[in-house]
Amino acid sequence: MLTSMNPIFANTTGMDKGVLRRYLELPQPDNKIMATYVWIDGTGENLRGKTRTVDHEPKSPEDLPWWNFDGSSTDQAEGSNSDVYLKPVAIFNDPFMLGRNKLIMCETYKYNKEPTASNKRIECEAAMKAAANQHPWFGMEQEYTLLDRDGWPFGWPKGGFPHPQGPYYCGVGASQALGRDIEEAHYKACLYAGINISGTNAEVMPAQWEYQVGPCEGIAAGDQLWMSRYLLLRIAEEFGVQVSFHPKPVAGDWNGAGCHTNFSTKAMRDANGIGAIDTAITQLKARHKTHISVYGRDNDRRLTGRHETANINQFNAGIANRGASVRIPRQVGEEKCGYLEDRRPASNCDPYAVTNIIVRTVCLGEKDTDELRYTSKKAITDKE
Repeated sequence: MLTSMNPIFANTTGMDKGVLRRYLELPQPDNKIMATYVWIDGTGENLRGKTRTVDHEPKSPEDLPWWNFDGSSTDQAEGSNSDVYLKPVAIFNDPFMLGRNKLIMCETYKYNKEPTASNKRIECEAAMKAAANQHPWFGMEQEYTLLDRDGWPFGWPKGGFPHPQGPYYCGVGASQALGRDIEEAHYKACLYAGINISGTNAEVMPAQWEYQVGPCEGIAAGDQLWMSRYLLLRIAEEFGVQVSFHPKPVAGDWNGAGCHTNFSTKAMRDANGIGAIDTAITQLKARHKTHISVYGRDNDRRLTGRHETANINQFNAGIANRGASVRIPRQVGEEKCGYLEDRRPASNCDPYAVTNIIVRTVCLGEKDTDELRYTSKKAITDKE
């Protein structure tokens, strides 16, 4: 939702990037690498990062040491026992520091080496290993909204509204494509980093954009989407612009923001895979409420049955139907094989949690217990 920022921060962006460039271009010793450790904080949505120097270029996460941080400042520990561990799990090229410098995606662990509450990756990785022989692929469509520093959508009239939705989706022009510089910078940065970004476009609401990560197999989908979010936040920071992943950033007759998740197994991709797709849809329907419970905070504000969404309390599927919970792309219906699109995840979802539950439901055949059904039903009722 729109939030007003403290005015003390409103005009503090007077730093000259040209001056910074002089120092970024300084030669770097061959035996010194800057490694920025990135992690998910206690909100389960926000990212943090800090940098250390290592003496060699890491080729795998195992080449890097575990580190720690003050978890009492990230809502992940008490001040009396504040150190939280960082475990490197994925390495990416650093588009900000360039050279051999790296960005490191990390898991977080408590003092006793148990995963923190926001560490959804460990369960996701276990599911991906169990389903590895089915080769689960994901393509995640990350929508986001650009905001000015005052919290109002980027490029919108201050305190007012632009023309209604219509000309903005894949739009071209100064009044249609608001913030293209950020979107294009992010695209190139993802390619440089080694993220399998497959496309991007302006979305239905002005100042809203989307990019797609995938296809990625298994745990790589979550690793790459989280790091792509980090890149987006850092790039927008340099432009003095905020990024919102809220699923309904502006109330009223405006589209929300989702993270549509395209999913397939080898059986779905093979000839006549439509049968496996239909089976998967039946399995997803049976656990609808449980999936919704992990598909993102405030998702009820987005899944209303309007603005290209299904109602949060109902499950439906259809070919080329953007008002469905699960869409079968038209070419998949024609070719009788391919993938399905789960349109329910919100833009602020944890991709580890989303890909984990899809694999557990479809590939591993997990079903709800009565307790799980009650818990997920209560989660939806509380939001209402």
